[in-house]
This record gives sequence, structure tokens and C-alpha cells, in this order.
Amino acid sequence: MARKQDQVAPVNERIEDIALENEMQGSYLEYAYSVIYSRALPDARDGLKPVQRRILYQMSEMGLRPDRGHVKSARVVGDVMGKLHPHGDSAIYDALVRLAQDFAMRVPLVDGHGNFGSLDDGPAASRYTEARLDRAAMRMSENLDEDVVDFVPNYDGQYQQPDVLAAAYPNLLVNGATGIAVGMATNMAPHNLIEVVNAATHLLEHPGATTTELMQFVPGPDFPDGGIIMGLDGVRDAYETGRGSVKVRAKTQIEQIGPRRTGIIVTELPYMVGPERVIEKLKDAVQSKKLQGISDVNDLSDRKHGLRLVIGVKTGFDAEAVLERLFRLTPLEDSFGFNNVALVDGQPSTLGLRDMLVVYVNHRIQVITRRTTFRLARRQERLHLVQGLLVAILDIDEVIQVIRSSETSEEARGRLCQVFDLDDVQAEYILELRLRRLTKFSRIELETERDELLAEIAQLQELLGSDALIRRQVAVELEAVSDELGTPRRTVLMNAKPQPKRSAKASEEDLQIADAPTLVALSTTGRAIRIDVPDGEEITAPARRGKHDAILAAARTTVRGELGAVTSVGRLVKFHPIDLPSVPTSSISLSAGQRLRDYIGLTDKAEEIVGLVELASDAPLAIGTAQGIVKRVVPSGLPSKPDLEIISLKPGDRVIGTATTTDESDLVFVTSDARLLRFAASTVRPQGASAAGMAGVKLSPDARALFFGAVTGDGNVVVTVSTSSTALPGTDPGRAKISDYGEYPSKGRATSGVRAHAFLKGEDGLQLAWAGPDPAYALDAKGSVRKLPMTLSKRDGSGQLLDAPVDTIGRAL
Repeated sequence: MARKQDQVAPVNERIEDIALENEMQGSYLEYAYSVIYSRALPDARDGLKPVQRRILYQMSEMGLRPDRGHVKSARVVGDVMGKLHPHGDSAIYDALVRLAQDFAMRVPLVDGHGNFGSLDDGPAASRYTEARLDRAAMRMSENLDEDVVDFVPNYDGQYQQPDVLAAAYPNLLVNGATGIAVGMATNMAPHNLIEVVNAATHLLEHPGATTTELMQFVPGPDFPDGGIIMGLDGVRDAYETGRGSVKVRAKTQIEQIGPRRTGIIVTELPYMVGPERVIEKLKDAVQSKKLQGISDVNDLSDRKHGLRLVIGVKTGFDAEAVLERLFRLTPLEDSFGFNNVALVDGQPSTLGLRDMLVVYVNHRIQVITRRTTFRLARRQERLHLVQGLLVAILDIDEVIQVIRSSETSEEARGRLCQVFDLDDVQAEYILELRLRRLTKFSRIELETERDELLAEIAQLQELLGSDALIRRQVAVELEAVSDELGTPRRTVLMNAKPQPKRSAKASEEDLQIADAPTLVALSTTGRAIRIDVPDGEEITAPARRGKHDAILAAARTTVRGELGAVTSVGRLVKFHPIDLPSVPTSSISLSAGQRLRDYIGLTDKAEEIVGLVELASDAPLAIGTAQGIVKRVVPSGLPSKPDLEIISLKPGDRVIGTATTTDESDLVFVTSDARLLRFAASTVRPQGASAAGMAGVKLSPDARALFFGAVTGDGNVVVTVSTSSTALPGTDPGRAKISDYGEYPSKGRATSGVRAHAFLKGEDGLQLAWAGPDPAYALDAKGSVRKLPMTLSKRDGSGQLLDAPVDTIGRAL
């Protein structure tokens, strides 16, 4: 059999000899470039990697808004992969899952339904989980239809995708980022949205602000799972240079977990550390004999109560010494390394705190400018059409005659332009006009619309013409996002590094914090903070009031001293303030505070904290009740019990307020039927702890006392808020009035006082009342600041209608 001839190579084929070294170098550089710019590093403007940005944009295009139902995650992954992200579905789903994990993201961008994993377990498959956008994601992708950012083609040129999102808040700082590229990596910590927005607002108002000034607003990271940052030197290095490292400790406390049994309770862990990892390391340390004194460990965590890891300590072992060993041998203390690398103008850059804020602020200024330009153009186009239509309506008979006498639409358009001095756009719009618009009412509507358009155009032109107004607009929108999405700080910052244990009796806190003078402030919403300031030093109230920043009471002591909390049932509960969150005097915010009722262990929901007591003080404490009883007692003369009755209440009565007084102070009652009584504190003699007090204000039938307090000196005001008893709670904002305290005459004790508010039709009582130093601050049920009237009214006035319900009123610090 004849052998077949060898095939001849095509004439057009070209073979080139290429050095393997050059080919590998070029291919590797292309691969590295793709990983750096298209996969691993976030953009400094919106803080998102390309896959995250594509997920959020595609979900927005799919209409997966927070007010709509969830859809299968597999459907989202399929749409993103088919239209925008030509990579594996597992990579897309992993990115989607991270956007939904509240332990990884400080402000999650995806609302996940189903098993999206935990710190110790992975998520369910995409076919089992469902997702939709969260409120924060809507803020990230808003206004994309108003030409606020550039759009670029997708991988095959069939669709358009945003090059960057509008980002209504600094997402890079708020949620942080992690990623490993080729030859570089990024590891950025999450922060508190309220603090970051305050820093960005300050930078907008003071473009030359330094990193040190910005750190007064952003003192450190705020991890989703809380924890305690030990030492701020690493934070300062990271904010200055973009690189640094800090130690993060778990939040622990030593409790009695049974008869003669002590346990270490872990309620918060360092960032991205799961309880199973801690348990595994703990068991390894016990088995290797590196750790003594552990009897058992139980993970009692659940979705309702959160993390609760109970580590039993053997009898005879010092729990504090065991805890120190746990910090050294297990992930209860872990390191977080800052490596703030992000893309700026397409180039990888290492960024400090100020650098990140500058990039974001410049981006938002550009977004607002482009949005304003877009809106101005649209309103000018609409005004042009409205003006043409008004011309036609004024002489509509002739318009109809011109149209009817024309042979074609082109001829009609030309004659309209000639006769009425219109352009082609206006003429075409008139030709398409429906006859029902040719009414007198339509003309009025058009004139109103024209006037509104002219006013809006003037405002937009004014905004575009002023850099200061643009910056102010950016600040206003940032503050709106902060009010909507902001949450209190979770991570506690400690400026002192942990020290080695020196004795079995000394606690970790004793070694870290000197027993220095401190001020404990309690908000009207029940949150308490510790401000370490020397005796006699004045504290300047922050210029910007934030959530929970209305003060109910404040008391001075030492860090390891003792204070008392007076409750509504007449109890005095003593406590040490050492474990309360400490905030610097430069950035005082009650949002960082801890709920005092939880701190002192109140279990009855009906029992509320109404005041603080300096136990070593000789200044009498005044106490007022809802039934109009008043009492004064000297704190230094009280029994040394940790929990005692400070007033004997009648059945159905409760304490509504307390205040430290002098004989020159006024005591003030305000009743539900709008009566105010002020009388001298000297008319109430101090009594013992078991006494029931004496008559303070005379109440009319069905009335009760709403407010009790002490007023001293000048510059005081009275705030009253009226409402209707038939309105559902939280639905009727009511009417508020602020009046000068000096307008209320002093009366004798046990009298009914004077009228403090005039009720309008439908109102039958006061909802709230308060008297104290100007200014007064009002909060809603969630602790957000609400506006009160700006001007003073007569004492018997009816006030002004509020724009939102008010829950509590307090004073500045």
C-alpha cells in the first residue's frame, strides 16, 4: 500500500521564533496588570472592586431594591456573569456573599436571605440563598441616570457599565477592603460611618485640615464585631503613612457562672476571628500544658443573643491571671495590619486617612457638579418647550389655522416657526400637542411650571457658580446619609497598651488606667460614657450634636471610684465607672456610650434610670415623683449598701427626676395639665434614706407630674410639648414651646403653680416638659436629634408644630 504524502503547510502561515524569557515576562506583566486593575484592588472613590461594583449595578438594573422581594442569588450571579463580569460564577458569588455578611462589612450592601455563612462556616450554594440590595447600596448607586459618572463598555461591547459609582458616603473607609494582587496587597479596616462623615464634612469646610485634626473625628477603626483596640500608635501610623498595626482584644468579663464557679465570658471577638478558632487554639494550649486553670469551654452563641463564649476557670485559679494567658496564647488578642492600597486615577497608591478623604471629597464634588449640570440642562430644555407652548396657547386660533392650511407637517412646522418666531423643537412640540391641553387650566399650569422652572434654573446656576455652595451641598447630603445609615460605635478604643501582670490581685484595667478624676455623662436615651478630665476643668460641648447627645445627668468621681444610679422605683444602685467606654474630650459623643441599665444589671423593663449621684458629696440630692412628692437627701450620709431604697414610694408612684442642689437652687415641677411650680430648695429639709418625702406640687384630678429638676443661676429655659391623648404613640409630633424660665414666678411648696402651656383644639395635655440651661436638645426614640423652635414664646403660649415626634429632652454637656 502506497504511503500518503506529507501535508504541505499553508502558504500564508507564519512562524516566528520568540525568546521564552521575553514571552513569559510580557505575559506575566499583562496578567499582573489585569489582577491589579480589574480584580484585586478597590477604587479609592467608591471603595469597590470591579466585581463588587458590577454586582451592585446589575442588581440595581434588575430592580432588586429594598422594598421588593428577594431573588435567587444564582440569578444575580448569572446576570452579572453574562453581561458584565466574564469570570467564574464562584468568584462572583463569593463577592456577593461578602457584601451581605454583617460580620465582614460595617455597613452591608446586600440584604441576604438564607445561609450566607459565618466566621467558621461557608455559605450555602447560590441556588439556596436569596438576595436584594440593602439601603446603603441604593445610596451607593443613586443618580446614575443623571450623568454623574462615566460609563464604559462591558467585555464584549454590548452593554454599558459605570466606571465608578456615585458613592453617597465614603465606602472605602466605612467598609474597608482586602485583596491580594501580584506584588502588592491591600488590607483596610472598616470605620464608623458617622465618624467618617463628620471627618469628610470637616474637610469640606476646612480643606487644609491635617490628619491630626481629622483624627479628632475618626479616632480609630470600628469593626463590625466590636472588640477593643489596645493602643492607638499603630492607628496613628496607618492614618499618617497608610501602614501600621494594632492589637485587637476580645471583650470579656469575669462572672459567677454557678455556685463557687467563676467563668470568663467572651461577648465580642477581634475582627474576622470566629469562636471555633478560639476554642481550637485554647484546646491546643491546654493539651500542650501551656495553659492551666481551664475547666471547660462552651459556645452559647445564637442569632438572637449574639456571641457568648463561656470559659470555665478551675477552683483555686485567679481568673484574671488565666485571662492574661488566654490573651497571649489564643486569638482572643489578634493583630490587624493596615495596608491602605487603592487605585487613584488608575494607579495603585498607599493612602493615609487624609488622602482617602481628599479623593472621596473630590469625587463627590465632581458628582454633584455633573448632576447639577445635567439637571440644569433638562430644566432649560423643558423651559424652552413651555415657553413655546405658552406662545401657542395665547393665539391658539391662529395656530390651528396655520396647521389646517398647511399641506404637510414639514410645511406646518416651517410656517409656525415663521409666524410665531419659534424654533424647530418648539414647533414640533406644538404639532404633537393634544387638544385637551388647550384649556384655560392648562395655561395656568404652564405659567406655574414656567415660574417654577425659572426658580429652579436660578438655584442650579447659583450652585454651579459657587465652589462653596457645591461643597456645602456635598456636606448636607453626607449628613443626610449619616442620619439614615449611621449606627453607634462598636469597637472600644484604649490609648494604653496592655502591660504585663504584676500581681495576682491587680486586674488588667488597674494596670492600664490610673485612678484619675473622671466625669460620667448619661444621655436621655440611657447611654453612659466616661470622660477623663481633671477636677475643675471645663468641658467644651461639641459644636455638632450627634445621636444620643442630650444629657440627662452628669457626675464626677474617679476612674475606680463609685457612683450611684437612681431608678424610677426609688432604688439607688452603686457602680464603678471603670468599664464604661472612655471618650476623649476632643470628640465627645454619647453614641459611643454603653446602656447604663445593662451595665448595672437592671432586669425589670419597667425600672428606668432617672439620675446619677456623687456618693461622696455633701450637696443634697433632690428627688421628685409622679404624684408630686419631693425629698432631699445627703448622699454622703447614706448607708454603705450596694443597693438601697432612697425614697419610700406610695403604691403606683414612681421617681421622675433627681438633681443635686444647693439652698440657692429652685426645685421645679411640670405637670401633665401644663402647670409649672418653682419653689426654693431650702424649703425642703434633708431626710434619711427611708423617709417618704413631703408634698411638692398640688395636682389636679387625673394629672401627674411629668418633669422634676433643679434650676440654678441665669440663662434657663422651659420646654413644653403638647399632644392629644387620643393620638397613637409616635404619630403626632405635637406642638413645642420654649419660654424664658424667668417668666415663671416662684410660688410656695405644695401649691399648683402657674400655667405653662395653652392647649389648642384637640390637645388635652403635655407629652414632655423640661427646664434647665439653654440650649435644650431634643431626641427621637432612636436617639436622633430633632429640631425645637428657635425663638422664645410667652409662658402661656401654644407653641409651634414640630416636624417630627420628640421622645426625650436634655441639656448640653
